Amino acid sequence: MYNLPTPVPANYLSVARGQHIDLAGKLPVEENKPVFLHFFNPDCPCSRFNVQEFKSLVKEYGNKISFAVVVMTKDKDYTVEHIREKFGLVIPVVMDTSLAVTCGVYSTPQAVLLDNHHLLYYRGNYNKSRYCTDKKSNYAQIAIDSLLASVQQPVFNQFALKAYGCSLPICTK
Repeated sequence: MYNLPTPVPANYLSVARGQHIDLAGKLPVEENKPVFLHFFNPDCPCSRFNVQEFKSLVKEYGNKISFAVVVMTKDKDYTVEHIREKFGLVIPVVMDTSLAVTCGVYSTPQAVLLDNHHLLYYRGNYNKSRYCTDKKSNYAQIAIDSLLASVQQPVFNQFALKAYGCSLPICTK
């Protein structure tokens, strides 16, 4: 696991599971299709550790779920084109950091999965392992599989739900 949990900011506003997430035209997503948001900071080592895992989720589930990358950095040198090219992505990339507050995200990397009605289904880590190598703790994939199978949402442990990684908005690790 990443060494220590990311400290919860003093002004953090929690967003409860099941709460409607208003994307208000911020992303080009299909109606009545789940949405997976990848909160990513290109300066955060923790974000870079799981790029391959995220890309594998897009490859496996891209026809069933709308995927997007939400870039969380104040570095003006990064552009949508730069992120797409650097990481080989053909999905929407947005530079709207307000989505983090909307979804209750305060560190990177974080996964947010919304159901067909844009209700928060899962917000948390991709895996217990920094490099996403522990198949038993593929939390984001477990959430996707349970949502798509329309089964009861799994109960996740603290390693899935407690943020580990770089604090927003600036990575200091």
